[in-house]
Amino acid sequence: MEQEFESNEIIDRLPAHLKQFIKPQNYEDYTPINQAVWRYVMRKNVDYLSRVAHSSYLDGLKQTGISIDHIPNMYGMNRILKEIGWAAVAVDGFIPPAAFMEFQAFNVLVIASDIRQLDHIEYTPAPDIIHEGAGHAPIIANPEYAEYLRRFGEIGCKAISSAKDYEIYEAIRHLSIIKEAEDTPEEEIKTAEKRVDELQNDQREQSEMAQIRNLHWWTVEYGLIGTPENPKIYGAGLLSSIGESTWCMTGKVKKIPYDISAAQQEFDITKPQPQLYVTPDFAHLSLVLEQFANKMALRVGGLEGLQKLINSKNLGTIELSTGIQISGKFTRVIKNDGKPVYFQTTGETALASREKELVGHGKENHPDGFGSPVGRLKGINLAIEDMSPLDLRAYDIYEGEQVNFEFEGGINVKGEIITGTRNLQGKIILISLKNCTVTWKDEVLFKPEWGNYDMAIGKEVISAFAGPADAKSFNLITHTPSSTTIKSKKTPEREELESLYESVRNIRQGKNTKFSLVAAFDLVKKYHPKDWLLSVEIFELTSNKDEKLASEVLEHLEDVKQRRPDVAHLIDNGIGLVKPELVTG
Repeated sequence: MEQEFESNEIIDRLPAHLKQFIKPQNYEDYTPINQAVWRYVMRKNVDYLSRVAHSSYLDGLKQTGISIDHIPNMYGMNRILKEIGWAAVAVDGFIPPAAFMEFQAFNVLVIASDIRQLDHIEYTPAPDIIHEGAGHAPIIANPEYAEYLRRFGEIGCKAISSAKDYEIYEAIRHLSIIKEAEDTPEEEIKTAEKRVDELQNDQREQSEMAQIRNLHWWTVEYGLIGTPENPKIYGAGLLSSIGESTWCMTGKVKKIPYDISAAQQEFDITKPQPQLYVTPDFAHLSLVLEQFANKMALRVGGLEGLQKLINSKNLGTIELSTGIQISGKFTRVIKNDGKPVYFQTTGETALASREKELVGHGKENHPDGFGSPVGRLKGINLAIEDMSPLDLRAYDIYEGEQVNFEFEGGINVKGEIITGTRNLQGKIILISLKNCTVTWKDEVLFKPEWGNYDMAIGKEVISAFAGPADAKSFNLITHTPSSTTIKSKKTPEREELESLYESVRNIRQGKNTKFSLVAAFDLVKKYHPKDWLLSVEIFELTSNKDEKLASEVLEHLEDVKQRRPDVAHLIDNGIGLVKPELVTG
C-alpha cells in the first residue's frame, strides 16, 4: 500500500489493516479561521485548565511541543512524541473502536485532523484536532498514564463486539459528521439523534466491546482524578471542551469514585455528562482495567467465550490449553456438562501458535471452516497434551496407526494418523489423520471424502477474543466508511473573511499583510456583522497600543453580544483573557 503520510519507526510497525485508516494531514488545508479557533480554545483552556487540570496536562503541553498559537503539524508532533515512545497519525473522524484501541496498543495516538467550525467552538460531537491534539497528546507525557493507555488498547482491541456495536459506531459517526457540517437541516440532525438514542437505549445485553468502550469514555475521555470533593481534569473530552471543562466542575455534575461498575454506565455523546468518575490516581485506572480483563473471554475462555464469538458473528479466535489458536467465524459449539466439547467455524479459518500462523494451516488450507473436539479422552486420566513420547506410543498415538479417539463429551474421531505438530515446549498441538470420520451421537461431523482431518489438541478453551491470532492470516483491509467528513463551503464571502483573519494573524506574527488592523476591523464590521472572533483578536492587538481603536472594537463587540446572545459569553471570555477587569461576574 502506497503511503501518502509522514512515517517513522513507530508508525512503520503498524500492521497494514491499521494503516488503511491513516490519511495525510494536509496542513495547508487549515484556514486562518481554523487557526484562530485553535488559538482561542487553547488560550482559554490553558488559562482555565492551569487551575483545574491535573498537573500532567500543562507539563505535557511543554513536553509534546503543542503550541497555543497554531494547529500542531503532525510531523513536528511526531519528532517530539518519539522521545516518549509514541507517535501520532491523522484519520478521518471516528474509526471503529477496535481499530482505535489497537492503535493505542502500538503506542500510536489517533488524531482526527479536521478542526471544529467556529459555530461549534465550545464543543463538537465529532473528534477533531483540538480534542485529540490538545486533549489526548499532552496527558500521555505522564508515564503511568501512557502505560494505561497502551495496555487499554492491547486489551480493548481483543474485546468481542456485537452487531449492535457496529450499528452504534456508524450512527454516531454519521451524527457527528452532519452536526459539525454547515447548513445541515435541523430535521436531518433530529433523525440522526433519534437513531443514536434508540440504539443507546436498546436493552440488548452489552457486549465486551460496549463495556470497555464505557470504561474508555469515563476515563480517557471524561475522567477526573483526585477526590470527588476536589477533582482535577485529565480526560481529553473535558480538556478540549471550554464548555464542559467548566460545567464539570460545578455541583450540577455528580462525582462518583471510579470502579469497575463504570463498565455498565452508558453515555450519550450528544449531551453534557450528568455524572463523572473520579480516580484517586493513574495507577488505579490500571487496577480497574485488570479487574475488567479478568472477566473477559480473553482470560476466561470456556463455553462462555465461545458463545460470545458465535453471537458476535465476526472474525474471532480461541486458544486451547496447548497454545494452538484457531481464527475464523465461529458458528457452532457442542457442549457437555457446561463445557465445550466440539467447536466449528464456517468459511476461511487459520491456525496459529503464539500469534504466528502455523505453516500449512492458513485460510488457503481451511477455506470452508474447521471443527475439532476439545477435552480429554474417555477413561484416560492423562490428557493427550500431557503425554510424553512414551505415553503417546503406548496409546498408539503414532504415525501410521489406526486410532479411535473417544472423548468424554461424546465426540468420536476414527482414522489413520499421518503426523503430529508440536509446540516449542514439545506438546502435541495438532494431529492430522486420513480416512477420518468424526461423529457425535448419530451426527457425522466429518467424512473421509472431505480430505485429511486436522484435530486441534487441548483439554480446554483458555481464551476467546476478537480478531485473528495472526493479522497476516486474513485480508483485513476492507474498511469502507458509510460517510465521510464534510468540508466547509468556499464562498466569496467566506474567502473575504478568511483574508481578514489572515491579515490579523500576519500582523501578530510581524509579517507583511494585506489589510491594516483598522481596515480589517472596518471590513468585518461592515460586511461580516455576525463574526465575533476576529474582533476579539483585533482587540487583543490594540488594547495596549491604540486606545481609540480598542474602544471602537469593544463597542462593536457589545453590539454583537446584543444581536447574538448565544456567543456573548465567548466574547466576554476572549476580552477577559486580555483585560480581566473589563469582564464582570
